Amino acid sequence: MENNKLKLYVGADFVSAFAMSAFVALKEKQLSFEFITLNLKARQNYQASYRDVSLTCKIPTLVHEGFALSESSAIAEYLDELTPGHNRLFPQDIKQRARARQLQAWLRSDLLVVRKERPFDLVYFGKKDTALSDDARAAVERLFFVADRLLPEGAEHLFGDWSIADTDLAIMLNRLVANGDQVPARLAAYVRRQWDRDSVRAWMDIERVAPAIQS
Repeated sequence: MENNKLKLYVGADFVSAFAMSAFVALKEKQLSFEFITLNLKARQNYQASYRDVSLTCKIPTLVHEGFALSESSAIAEYLDELTPGHNRLFPQDIKQRARARQLQAWLRSDLLVVRKERPFDLVYFGKKDTALSDDARAAVERLFFVADRLLPEGAEHLFGDWSIADTDLAIMLNRLVANGDQVPARLAAYVRRQWDRDSVRAWMDIERVAPAIQS
Protein backbone atom coordinates (compact mmCIF):
# COMPACT_ATOMS: atom_id res chain seq x y z
CA MET A 1 0.00 0.00 0.00
CA GLU A 2 1.19 3.50 -0.82
CA ASN A 3 2.86 5.35 2.02
CA ASN A 4 0.63 8.40 1.53
CA LYS A 5 -2.62 6.47 1.96
CA LEU A 6 -4.76 7.97 4.71
CA LYS A 7 -5.53 5.59 7.54
CA LEU A 8 -8.05 6.17 10.32
CA TYR A 9 -7.80 4.10 13.50
CA VAL A 10 -11.15 3.73 15.28
CA GLY A 11 -12.78 1.42 17.78
CA ALA A 12 -14.15 -1.76 16.23
CA ASP A 13 -17.59 -1.03 17.72
CA PHE A 14 -17.88 2.23 15.70
CA VAL A 15 -19.66 4.09 18.52
CA SER A 16 -17.17 6.82 19.45
CA ALA A 17 -18.44 10.36 18.97
CA PHE A 18 -14.87 11.52 18.38
CA ALA A 19 -14.26 8.84 15.75
CA MET A 20 -17.49 9.95 14.09
CA SER A 21 -16.25 13.55 13.97
CA ALA A 22 -12.99 12.51 12.27
CA PHE A 23 -14.89 10.26 9.85
CA VAL A 24 -17.26 13.11 8.91
CA ALA A 25 -14.29 15.43 8.33
CA LEU A 26 -12.72 12.94 5.91
CA LYS A 27 -16.03 12.38 4.12
CA GLU A 28 -16.75 16.10 3.83
CA LYS A 29 -13.28 16.56 2.35
CA GLN A 30 -14.06 13.67 -0.05
CA LEU A 31 -10.79 12.00 0.87
CA SER A 32 -10.39 8.25 0.53
CA PHE A 33 -9.03 6.43 3.56
CA GLU A 34 -8.59 3.02 5.10
CA PHE A 35 -10.27 2.01 8.35
CA ILE A 36 -8.11 0.22 10.89
CA THR A 37 -10.17 -1.04 13.82
CA LEU A 38 -9.07 -1.72 17.38
CA ASN A 39 -10.86 -3.83 19.96
CA LEU A 40 -11.09 -1.35 22.81
CA LYS A 41 -12.61 -3.88 25.21
CA ALA A 42 -9.49 -6.01 24.71
CA ARG A 43 -7.43 -2.84 25.27
CA GLN A 44 -5.71 -3.11 21.90
CA ASN A 45 -5.31 0.67 22.00
CA TYR A 46 -2.90 0.24 24.93
CA GLN A 47 -0.65 -2.22 23.16
CA ALA A 48 2.83 -0.94 22.37
CA SER A 49 2.28 -1.10 18.61
CA TYR A 50 -0.62 1.37 18.78
CA ARG A 51 0.88 3.46 21.58
CA ASP A 52 3.93 4.09 19.41
CA VAL A 53 1.64 5.38 16.65
CA SER A 54 -0.90 7.39 18.64
CA LEU A 55 1.27 8.66 21.54
CA THR A 56 -1.80 8.87 23.81
CA CYS A 57 -3.44 5.47 23.19
CA LYS A 58 -6.64 7.26 22.18
CA ILE A 59 -8.86 6.90 19.15
CA PRO A 60 -9.31 8.19 16.56
CA THR A 61 -5.83 8.49 15.10
CA LEU A 62 -5.14 9.60 11.54
CA VAL A 63 -1.98 8.47 9.73
CA HIS A 64 -0.79 10.30 6.61
CA GLU A 65 2.61 9.85 4.98
CA GLY A 66 4.05 8.40 8.16
CA PHE A 67 2.66 11.23 10.31
CA ALA A 68 0.20 10.15 13.01
CA LEU A 69 -2.23 12.52 14.71
CA SER A 70 -4.78 11.90 17.44
CA GLU A 71 -7.67 14.07 18.71
CA SER A 72 -10.55 14.60 16.31
CA SER A 73 -10.41 18.40 16.38
CA ALA A 74 -6.68 18.35 15.56
CA ILE A 75 -7.39 15.88 12.76
CA ALA A 76 -10.00 18.22 11.26
CA GLU A 77 -7.61 21.19 11.40
CA TYR A 78 -4.88 19.12 9.75
CA LEU A 79 -7.19 17.97 6.95
CA ASP A 80 -8.36 21.54 6.32
CA GLU A 81 -4.78 22.74 5.96
CA LEU A 82 -3.84 19.69 3.90
CA THR A 83 -6.50 20.49 1.27
CA PRO A 84 -7.36 24.15 1.92
CA GLY A 85 -9.24 24.81 -1.30
CA HIS A 86 -11.61 21.88 -1.10
CA ASN A 87 -14.77 21.74 1.06
CA ARG A 88 -13.62 23.75 4.05
CA LEU A 89 -14.18 22.24 7.49
CA PHE A 90 -13.82 25.54 9.34
CA PRO A 91 -15.22 29.02 8.68
CA GLN A 92 -13.12 31.27 6.46
CA ASP A 93 -13.57 34.32 8.67
CA ILE A 94 -10.85 34.42 11.33
CA LYS A 95 -13.21 35.28 14.21
CA GLN A 96 -15.79 32.68 13.23
CA ARG A 97 -13.03 30.11 12.82
CA ALA A 98 -11.74 30.94 16.31
CA ARG A 99 -15.28 30.63 17.69
CA ALA A 100 -15.72 27.25 16.02
CA ARG A 101 -12.51 26.03 17.64
CA GLN A 102 -13.60 27.46 20.99
CA LEU A 103 -16.86 25.52 20.72
CA GLN A 104 -15.05 22.31 19.83
CA ALA A 105 -12.67 22.68 22.78
CA TRP A 106 -15.53 23.40 25.18
CA LEU A 107 -17.60 20.44 24.00
CA ARG A 108 -14.60 18.19 24.64
CA SER A 109 -13.47 19.65 27.97
CA ASP A 110 -16.80 20.34 29.71
CA LEU A 111 -20.14 18.52 29.97
CA LEU A 112 -18.53 15.29 31.20
CA VAL A 113 -21.59 14.56 33.31
CA VAL A 114 -23.80 14.71 30.20
CA ARG A 115 -21.49 12.35 28.34
CA LYS A 116 -21.60 9.97 31.32
CA GLU A 117 -25.36 9.99 31.82
CA ARG A 118 -26.19 10.13 28.11
CA PRO A 119 -23.43 8.05 26.49
CA PHE A 120 -23.31 8.29 22.72
CA ASP A 121 -24.05 4.60 22.21
CA LEU A 122 -27.71 5.30 23.01
CA VAL A 123 -27.92 7.07 19.63
CA TYR A 124 -27.36 3.66 18.02
CA PHE A 125 -28.86 1.21 20.50
CA GLY A 126 -31.74 2.92 22.28
CA LYS A 127 -32.47 5.26 25.14
CA LYS A 128 -31.73 5.03 28.84
CA ASP A 129 -34.62 5.01 31.28
CA THR A 130 -32.91 7.16 33.88
CA ALA A 131 -33.56 10.79 34.70
CA LEU A 132 -30.74 13.30 34.50
CA SER A 133 -29.09 14.21 37.78
CA ASP A 134 -29.13 17.78 39.04
CA ASP A 135 -25.53 18.24 37.88
CA ALA A 136 -26.37 16.91 34.42
CA ARG A 137 -29.43 19.16 34.12
CA ALA A 138 -27.27 22.17 35.00
CA ALA A 139 -24.75 21.13 32.32
CA VAL A 140 -27.56 20.66 29.79
CA GLU A 141 -28.79 24.19 30.51
CA ARG A 142 -25.27 25.49 29.77
CA LEU A 143 -25.27 23.49 26.54
CA PHE A 144 -28.62 24.92 25.46
CA PHE A 145 -27.49 28.45 26.32
CA VAL A 146 -24.34 28.15 24.20
CA ALA A 147 -26.16 26.50 21.28
CA ASP A 148 -28.94 29.08 21.33
CA ARG A 149 -26.46 31.98 21.37
CA LEU A 150 -24.29 30.60 18.57
CA LEU A 151 -27.05 29.40 16.22
CA PRO A 152 -28.66 32.42 14.54
CA GLU A 153 -32.45 32.40 14.39
CA GLY A 154 -33.61 30.68 11.19
CA ALA A 155 -30.07 29.57 10.27
CA GLU A 156 -29.22 26.04 9.19
CA HIS A 157 -25.64 26.17 10.46
CA LEU A 158 -23.65 27.97 13.15
CA PHE A 159 -21.44 30.13 10.95
CA GLY A 160 -23.28 30.56 7.64
CA ASP A 161 -21.88 27.60 5.73
CA TRP A 162 -21.56 24.19 7.37
CA SER A 163 -18.47 23.53 9.49
CA ILE A 164 -17.22 20.54 11.48
CA ALA A 165 -18.31 22.43 14.61
CA ASP A 166 -21.90 21.83 13.48
CA THR A 167 -21.33 18.09 13.57
CA ASP A 168 -19.67 18.28 16.98
CA LEU A 169 -22.48 20.36 18.49
CA ALA A 170 -25.14 18.12 16.95
CA ILE A 171 -23.38 15.06 18.38
CA MET A 172 -23.63 16.49 21.88
CA LEU A 173 -27.24 17.61 21.46
CA ASN A 174 -28.29 14.30 19.94
CA ARG A 175 -27.35 12.50 23.14
CA LEU A 176 -30.46 14.21 24.52
CA VAL A 177 -32.67 14.22 21.41
CA ALA A 178 -32.19 10.50 20.76
CA ASN A 179 -32.96 9.72 24.38
CA GLY A 180 -36.22 11.66 24.32
CA ASP A 181 -35.05 14.30 26.79
CA GLN A 182 -36.61 17.72 26.50
CA VAL A 183 -34.69 19.80 23.95
CA PRO A 184 -35.81 23.19 22.56
CA ALA A 185 -37.63 22.64 19.27
CA ARG A 186 -35.26 24.67 17.14
CA LEU A 187 -32.21 22.86 18.53
CA ALA A 188 -33.87 19.49 17.93
CA ALA A 189 -34.60 20.57 14.34
CA TYR A 190 -30.95 21.62 13.99
CA VAL A 191 -29.83 18.15 15.07
CA ARG A 192 -32.12 16.52 12.51
CA ARG A 193 -30.69 18.72 9.75
CA GLN A 194 -27.14 17.86 10.70
CA TRP A 195 -28.00 14.17 10.91
CA ASP A 196 -29.34 14.31 7.37
CA ARG A 197 -25.94 15.16 5.86
CA ASP A 198 -24.48 12.47 3.62
CA SER A 199 -21.30 12.27 5.71
CA VAL A 200 -23.27 11.64 8.90
CA ARG A 201 -25.56 9.15 7.19
CA ALA A 202 -22.50 7.25 5.99
CA TRP A 203 -21.30 6.91 9.58
CA MET A 204 -24.71 5.87 10.86
CA ASP A 205 -25.02 3.26 8.09
CA ILE A 206 -21.99 1.32 9.38
CA GLU A 207 -23.16 -2.02 10.79
CA ARG A 208 -22.91 -2.30 14.57
CA VAL A 209 -23.62 -5.01 17.10
CA ALA A 210 -25.57 -3.97 20.18
CA PRO A 211 -23.73 -4.78 23.42
CA ALA A 212 -24.97 -7.77 25.36
CA ILE A 213 -27.42 -6.93 28.14
CA GLN A 214 -26.03 -7.70 31.58
CA SER A 215 -28.31 -9.98 33.57
